[in-house]
Amino acid sequence: MDDVRLAGIPMAFRWLAPPERWHADRATLSLVAGARTDWFVDPSGAREPAVNGAALVGPAGGDYLFSAHVHVGFEATFDAGALMLHAGERTWAKLCFEYSPAREPMVVSVVTRGTSDDANGFVVEGGEVRLRIARMGRAFAFHASTGGGEWKLIRHFTLGEDVEPEIGLAAQSPTGDGCEVRFDEIRFEPRRLLDLRDGS
Repeated sequence: MDDVRLAGIPMAFRWLAPPERWHADRATLSLVAGARTDWFVDPSGAREPAVNGAALVGPAGGDYLFSAHVHVGFEATFDAGALMLHAGERTWAKLCFEYSPAREPMVVSVVTRGTSDDANGFVVEGGEVRLRIARMGRAFAFHASTGGGEWKLIRHFTLGEDVEPEIGLAAQSPTGDGCEVRFDEIRFEPRRLLDLRDGS
Protein backbone atom coordinates (compact mmCIF):
# COMPACT_ATOMS: atom_id res chain seq x y z
CA MET A 1 0.00 0.00 0.00
CA ASP A 2 1.18 3.52 -0.77
CA ASP A 3 2.38 6.01 1.85
CA VAL A 4 -0.29 8.30 3.30
CA ARG A 5 0.06 12.08 3.71
CA LEU A 6 -2.13 14.16 6.04
CA ALA A 7 -2.52 17.94 5.83
CA GLY A 8 -0.26 19.85 8.21
CA ILE A 9 1.75 16.75 9.18
CA PRO A 10 5.38 16.89 7.99
CA MET A 11 6.06 13.16 7.72
CA ALA A 12 4.64 10.48 5.42
CA PHE A 13 2.93 7.55 7.09
CA ARG A 14 3.23 3.87 6.16
CA TRP A 15 0.95 0.94 6.92
CA LEU A 16 2.27 -1.15 9.78
CA ALA A 17 -0.80 -3.37 9.55
CA PRO A 18 -3.50 -2.73 6.93
CA PRO A 19 -7.13 -1.83 7.76
CA GLU A 20 -10.24 -3.32 6.23
CA ARG A 21 -10.98 0.11 4.78
CA TRP A 22 -9.61 3.62 5.16
CA HIS A 23 -10.08 7.16 3.91
CA ALA A 24 -7.95 10.27 4.37
CA ASP A 25 -9.15 13.82 3.74
CA ARG A 26 -6.78 16.62 4.72
CA ALA A 27 -6.27 16.29 8.53
CA THR A 28 -8.92 13.60 8.98
CA LEU A 29 -8.36 9.84 8.79
CA SER A 30 -10.98 7.09 8.99
CA LEU A 31 -9.90 3.51 9.71
CA VAL A 32 -11.92 0.30 9.88
CA ALA A 33 -10.14 -2.42 11.85
CA GLY A 34 -10.81 -6.01 10.90
CA ALA A 35 -12.24 -8.69 13.16
CA ARG A 36 -10.05 -10.05 15.98
CA THR A 37 -7.33 -7.45 15.53
CA ASP A 38 -5.22 -5.97 18.32
CA TRP A 39 -1.80 -4.86 19.56
CA PHE A 40 -1.16 -6.78 22.77
CA VAL A 41 1.53 -9.13 24.07
CA ASP A 42 -0.15 -10.91 27.00
CA PRO A 43 2.12 -10.70 30.09
CA SER A 44 0.70 -14.01 31.37
CA GLY A 45 1.56 -15.81 28.13
CA ALA A 46 -1.96 -17.24 28.00
CA ARG A 47 -2.60 -15.82 24.52
CA GLU A 48 -0.48 -15.57 21.42
CA PRO A 49 0.84 -12.05 20.79
CA ALA A 50 -1.47 -9.94 18.61
CA VAL A 51 0.24 -7.38 16.39
CA ASN A 52 -2.32 -7.02 13.61
CA GLY A 53 -4.47 -4.01 14.52
CA ALA A 54 -4.85 -1.49 11.70
CA ALA A 55 -1.96 0.95 12.19
CA LEU A 56 -0.44 3.80 10.23
CA VAL A 57 2.97 5.06 11.43
CA GLY A 58 5.66 7.54 10.42
CA PRO A 59 9.06 8.82 11.65
CA ALA A 60 9.30 11.63 14.20
CA GLY A 61 12.49 12.87 15.87
CA GLY A 62 13.17 15.40 18.59
CA ASP A 63 10.62 16.73 21.06
CA TYR A 64 7.03 16.99 19.85
CA LEU A 65 3.31 16.93 20.59
CA PHE A 66 1.16 14.62 18.46
CA SER A 67 -2.60 14.79 19.01
CA ALA A 68 -5.97 13.94 17.50
CA HIS A 69 -9.68 14.14 18.21
CA VAL A 70 -10.78 10.47 18.26
CA HIS A 71 -14.27 9.16 17.50
CA VAL A 72 -14.99 5.41 17.89
CA GLY A 73 -18.04 3.42 16.76
CA PHE A 74 -18.06 1.10 19.76
CA GLU A 75 -19.65 -2.33 19.30
CA ALA A 76 -17.61 -5.01 21.07
CA THR A 77 -15.40 -5.18 24.17
CA PHE A 78 -11.96 -3.63 23.62
CA ASP A 79 -12.90 -1.92 20.36
CA ALA A 80 -10.62 1.12 20.27
CA GLY A 81 -8.99 3.92 18.40
CA ALA A 82 -5.47 4.81 19.51
CA LEU A 83 -2.41 6.99 19.12
CA MET A 84 0.68 4.80 18.91
CA LEU A 85 4.45 4.76 19.35
CA HIS A 86 6.12 1.88 17.50
CA ALA A 87 9.75 0.73 17.56
CA GLY A 88 9.24 -3.00 16.88
CA GLU A 89 6.84 -5.90 17.45
CA ARG A 90 7.87 -6.07 21.13
CA THR A 91 8.62 -2.37 21.72
CA TRP A 92 5.66 -0.03 21.40
CA ALA A 93 3.00 1.87 23.32
CA LYS A 94 -0.57 2.95 22.64
CA LEU A 95 -2.99 5.45 24.15
CA CYS A 96 -6.47 4.11 23.51
CA PHE A 97 -10.07 5.26 23.55
CA GLU A 98 -11.48 1.80 24.32
CA TYR A 99 -14.76 0.02 25.11
CA SER A 100 -14.45 -1.65 28.51
CA PRO A 101 -15.97 -5.01 29.57
CA ALA A 102 -18.48 -2.90 31.56
CA ARG A 103 -19.51 -1.33 28.20
CA GLU A 104 -18.07 2.05 29.09
CA PRO A 105 -15.83 4.15 26.83
CA MET A 106 -12.50 4.59 28.62
CA VAL A 107 -9.06 6.06 28.15
CA VAL A 108 -6.61 3.15 28.45
CA SER A 109 -2.84 2.93 28.01
CA VAL A 110 -0.57 0.01 27.15
CA VAL A 111 3.24 0.02 27.18
CA THR A 112 5.05 -2.96 25.65
CA ARG A 113 8.69 -3.72 26.39
CA GLY A 114 8.87 -7.43 25.60
CA THR A 115 5.39 -7.97 27.06
CA SER A 116 2.49 -5.56 27.48
CA ASP A 117 1.05 -3.99 30.57
CA ASP A 118 -2.49 -2.59 30.66
CA ALA A 119 -3.65 0.42 32.68
CA ASN A 120 -7.09 2.03 32.82
CA GLY A 121 -7.33 5.82 32.85
CA PHE A 122 -10.85 7.23 33.19
CA VAL A 123 -14.38 6.74 31.84
CA VAL A 124 -15.49 9.10 29.06
CA GLU A 125 -19.09 10.17 28.51
CA GLY A 126 -19.87 9.74 24.81
CA GLY A 127 -17.99 8.44 21.79
CA GLU A 128 -15.16 10.94 21.41
CA VAL A 129 -12.08 12.22 23.22
CA ARG A 130 -8.84 14.08 22.52
CA LEU A 131 -5.63 12.10 22.86
CA ARG A 132 -2.03 13.32 22.78
CA ILE A 133 1.52 11.97 22.86
CA ALA A 134 4.32 14.25 24.08
CA ARG A 135 7.99 13.44 23.63
CA MET A 136 10.56 14.95 26.00
CA GLY A 137 13.97 13.53 25.19
CA ARG A 138 13.92 9.81 26.06
CA ALA A 139 10.63 10.13 27.94
CA PHE A 140 7.06 10.15 26.66
CA ALA A 141 3.77 11.30 28.17
CA PHE A 142 0.22 10.33 27.30
CA HIS A 143 -2.55 12.90 27.92
CA ALA A 144 -6.31 12.92 27.29
CA SER A 145 -8.91 15.68 27.25
CA THR A 146 -12.70 15.74 27.13
CA GLY A 147 -14.95 18.52 25.90
CA GLY A 148 -12.03 20.73 24.92
CA GLY A 149 -10.98 20.99 28.58
CA GLU A 150 -7.62 20.57 30.27
CA TRP A 151 -5.23 17.76 29.41
CA LYS A 152 -5.09 14.99 32.03
CA LEU A 153 -1.86 13.04 32.46
CA ILE A 154 -2.43 9.33 31.80
CA ARG A 155 1.11 7.95 31.64
CA HIS A 156 4.77 9.04 31.87
CA PHE A 157 7.26 6.42 30.68
CA THR A 158 10.20 5.51 28.47
CA LEU A 159 10.64 2.79 25.85
CA GLY A 160 14.36 2.58 26.61
CA GLU A 161 17.65 4.23 25.77
CA ASP A 162 18.27 5.21 22.15
CA VAL A 163 14.80 4.08 21.04
CA GLU A 164 13.40 6.18 18.17
CA PRO A 165 9.78 5.07 17.78
CA GLU A 166 7.55 6.04 14.92
CA ILE A 167 4.26 7.76 15.76
CA GLY A 168 0.90 6.77 14.39
CA LEU A 169 -2.80 6.11 14.52
CA ALA A 170 -4.43 2.74 15.06
CA ALA A 171 -7.76 0.91 15.29
CA GLN A 172 -8.55 -2.48 16.83
CA SER A 173 -11.37 -4.94 17.45
CA PRO A 174 -9.94 -7.82 19.55
CA THR A 175 -13.25 -9.50 20.39
CA GLY A 176 -15.50 -8.08 17.69
CA ASP A 177 -16.15 -8.21 13.98
CA GLY A 178 -14.53 -4.84 13.24
CA CYS A 179 -14.43 -1.27 14.48
CA GLU A 180 -14.65 2.08 12.70
CA VAL A 181 -12.54 4.94 14.05
CA ARG A 182 -12.28 8.54 12.85
CA PHE A 183 -9.36 10.79 13.74
CA ASP A 184 -9.73 14.48 13.02
CA GLU A 185 -7.82 17.63 13.98
CA ILE A 186 -4.63 15.56 13.70
CA ARG A 187 -1.74 17.78 14.73
CA PHE A 188 2.04 17.55 15.01
CA GLU A 189 3.89 20.30 16.89
CA PRO A 190 7.72 20.13 16.99
CA ARG A 191 8.07 21.58 20.49
CA ARG A 192 8.71 20.40 24.04
CA LEU A 193 5.86 20.08 26.53
CA LEU A 194 6.16 22.87 29.11
CA ASP A 195 4.44 21.22 32.07
CA LEU A 196 4.04 17.47 32.40
CA ARG A 197 1.28 17.60 35.00
CA ASP A 198 -1.08 20.19 33.55
CA GLY A 199 -0.28 19.27 29.95
CA SER A 200 0.51 22.77 28.71
